[in-house]
Amino acid sequence: MAATGTNSNGASAYYVTTPIYYVNDRPHLGHAYTTVAGDVLTRWHRQRGEKVWYLTGTDEHGQKIMRTAEANGVTPQEWCDRLVEEAWKPLWDHLGIANDDFIRTTQQRHTQRVQEFVQDLYDKGEIYQGGYEGPYCVGCEEYKTPGELLDGEDGAKLCPIHKRPVEMLKEENYFFKLGAYGPKLLEFYEANPGFIQPESARNEVLQFVRQGLQDLSISRSTFDWGIPIPWDPKHVIYVWVDALLNYATAVGYGADPAKFDATFPADVHLVGKDILRFHAVIWPAMLMAQGLPLPKRVVANGWLMVGGEKMSKSNLTGIAPQDLTSHFGVDAYRWYFLRAIQFGQDGSFSWEDFTARYTSELANDFGNLASRVAAMIGKYFDGKLPAAPAAGAAEQAVAAGLAKAVAEADDRIGEQIDFAGGIAAIFEFVRQVNGYLTEQQPWKVAKDTTDEGQARLATILYTAAESLRAVAVLLNPVMPTTAAKLWDSLGAEAALGALADQRIGETADWGRLPAGVTVTKGDILFPRLEEKKDA
Repeated sequence: MAATGTNSNGASAYYVTTPIYYVNDRPHLGHAYTTVAGDVLTRWHRQRGEKVWYLTGTDEHGQKIMRTAEANGVTPQEWCDRLVEEAWKPLWDHLGIANDDFIRTTQQRHTQRVQEFVQDLYDKGEIYQGGYEGPYCVGCEEYKTPGELLDGEDGAKLCPIHKRPVEMLKEENYFFKLGAYGPKLLEFYEANPGFIQPESARNEVLQFVRQGLQDLSISRSTFDWGIPIPWDPKHVIYVWVDALLNYATAVGYGADPAKFDATFPADVHLVGKDILRFHAVIWPAMLMAQGLPLPKRVVANGWLMVGGEKMSKSNLTGIAPQDLTSHFGVDAYRWYFLRAIQFGQDGSFSWEDFTARYTSELANDFGNLASRVAAMIGKYFDGKLPAAPAAGAAEQAVAAGLAKAVAEADDRIGEQIDFAGGIAAIFEFVRQVNGYLTEQQPWKVAKDTTDEGQARLATILYTAAESLRAVAVLLNPVMPTTAAKLWDSLGAEAALGALADQRIGETADWGRLPAGVTVTKGDILFPRLEEKKDA
């Protein structure tokens, strides 16, 4: 498996990408799902203390963009500029996405390098001129094989993803010798079994490549909204070749060798399963042809479903993320989709499920725990965190539970990219702390005014506060605003420094929160939801 690059001081960059999204319309929950997942993954690795680079952006060329712009009476560039600045970038800001770069495929830093990359392949004999005729889906920007198509009304053949009629196209194009790379790809997959995840996605790609690969048409001559072929400007570069190269051009390919070597290739490409083949077949073949290292992993997430249909604008099930954040809040939104849906599998969304999980896990389990611990420290110790002079078996069990939660969450999120499993481990610890308080009954212990009774009360409340200190660190990548509020409530900033500087590897070290810090009861972390009808 190819290794990531190293920077000048020897530290490797953990490089994560989302797909770059078509700007034919505003973003919906499906786009936000992948982008939030990448944000949580990279925030987790930052919390580990690692050097991280997180890339997202927009795919702005191709026939689909051109037609959408024409339908709206503007040029393709004007359409892209409007959507990026009014919809895409503002949404990522709204959702707290901490991307390091946002690339647009109409930027010169990209277009010039794409031309150089394709010219190099042409000069090496990897590209030749030929003709092609076949069914083409504008929505996918891809030729389809007859066996993939669905039967529609009046004999029409439909794209299996968009459920719309394909168009028969015939044109003279330039072709990349993709067919020659089938055996090399299969050898690479065999040597790197974790390259494609989940296993179902890997099996799909293996079956596809074993059937034999056709050479890839890498240019179009029937429209002009794209990057011109450098040696034949009557053709534009196929939008998917253009798009895939963003993962290289954004980190300095052909322009900044030091940055490129310190970052490329990606550790993780997060993609939707409908674009898996582009990333797991075409992209590595292009890199092989150019003699560049291959990414470590391509991880395909499933589709978000509403009423049994994939969430998209084209089938009218698209829901704006703001519809949910205005009701549940941004942090709950970030938490819900990664908690409720196993990454890599299809998952259904409903208001009822979100509401139930919000109430049970966020408001009752987590929010109520934070609120009552702060209230009891305020009531019984004037807001000053007491020391824990009488720790015993019950407290050791909580500390052990924390160690288990940290180890499992770090492995699940940081290594396996299993967000649901990692978040579940954290909330299992939250439930353990709730159970600990229920069993120890500090409100009853407080009535014992003896030194022994007060020492026991101090131990119980210190244990709960120290547990919350750890929970704030573990949930910071998932719910950064909420975690920051909890951190401030515990008085941890003054004692331990910024939340972002706390390390996952030290989170289970018991006793980090010092006695004497001021604990305050702030705003309720997860307010009670107002009634809202299902959408």
